[in-house]
Amino acid sequence: MKRQRSIEEINEKILNGSAVVLTASEISALSANHSPEDIFDAVDVVTTGTFSPMCSSGAFLNFGHTSPPIKMKEVRLNGVEAYTGLAAVDAYIGAAQSSVRDPAYGGAHIIESLIKGENVLLEATGSVTDCYPSPSDSRPISLNTINEAYLYNPRNCYQNYAAAVNTSRKTLRTYMGTLLPGSRNINYCTSGELSPLMNDPDLRTIGTGTRILLCGGPGYISARGTQFNTHKKKNRFGLPVEGAATLALTGDMRSMSPRFVKGAYMPGYGVTLFVSVSIPIPLLDTGLASRVMVTNDRIEMAVRDFADPAHGQTALVRFSDLVSGVVEINGKKSRTVPLSSFTMARESAELLKTLIQKGSFLLSAPVESYDVAPPAETAAEKTPLSCALCGACVALCPEEALSLENNEIRLDEKRCSGCFLCREICPCGLARGGSHG
Repeated sequence: MKRQRSIEEINEKILNGSAVVLTASEISALSANHSPEDIFDAVDVVTTGTFSPMCSSGAFLNFGHTSPPIKMKEVRLNGVEAYTGLAAVDAYIGAAQSSVRDPAYGGAHIIESLIKGENVLLEATGSVTDCYPSPSDSRPISLNTINEAYLYNPRNCYQNYAAAVNTSRKTLRTYMGTLLPGSRNINYCTSGELSPLMNDPDLRTIGTGTRILLCGGPGYISARGTQFNTHKKKNRFGLPVEGAATLALTGDMRSMSPRFVKGAYMPGYGVTLFVSVSIPIPLLDTGLASRVMVTNDRIEMAVRDFADPAHGQTALVRFSDLVSGVVEINGKKSRTVPLSSFTMARESAELLKTLIQKGSFLLSAPVESYDVAPPAETAAEKTPLSCALCGACVALCPEEALSLENNEIRLDEKRCSGCFLCREICPCGLARGGSHG
């Protein structure tokens, strides 16, 4: 039986109503009793979902020209400052920008209000010129009265994200929420086996131009997200334990649903925006089928101590343990607190599944793929002169991929899992730029 298919073939099945679509949760439930070949033969598309606070979000707005025209120098929307260094009547409102009058209200709430169809008060002052004589503008605006409005989010959909704990004696207010003293709670922020970049961790189908569902409406991946770094430490299943890939996303706000966007405030920290993102994973071969079979017990997350100024790692925990409600670290039990909504993530994945089944959402291949391979210099076969040939990396390599032969450290790339443990323990500093592991 054929073990490959193309996106074009899948789109044909979507249009004629024969495509089989399951959510990532449904696939995970099948993984215990089915092989990748079974999944590939039975399923065409897997839909993923997340609904999390993503403060690196915002919206471009074009307000339309006034009469007489104005060149906007300063803009506030319901008292929240927007950036105007674009053109005469264009602005960018950042989700994390807060109101001068109320620090618990900000750009995220403006974006939510506009998507809800509500009016927002525009107040602008102008740079008076011969061609732009108007000194000011004040009027209510909505998506029905302005020209364009679209989200442009520079960094969404972290592939994974470290959990947070606080070992100090005082409560800490952070972007990971409120952390109680004495490690009383561990906060985490991802949708686990539903997470888009956990179902295609090698980004084989995800790149610039990939069509997605953003806040319940059609959107696209426009670029690598800021802080994109796929060379982070991975576990034995080839999944990063924190950070790694991110995505820059865009979509027309008029097509979005207020159900899937929510302005929020982290007490003592600042404003953020809950955003839903669902990405379809076309099963092009059995390799992708094996990837979407990821389960929460295979996902691990670093736990970082926010009492430490450097946010040092204190432990590595399984996501399945985090969702259980209690995790024990170094003999201390802590309650686990999700910052992402699994309910909304599942709902978003189900919505995308329904749209594909109805034939109203076709898949797109990326026009640019993103490199997720380790840098070439980390896979060199010959030991640099600075290596002491102590053999620590050889002794501790979990895959026995390293060997000491003829005064050289050699790497068997077929065995290497990319965990980078060798780089962490190397006493010669090769972990900070060496080349043998």
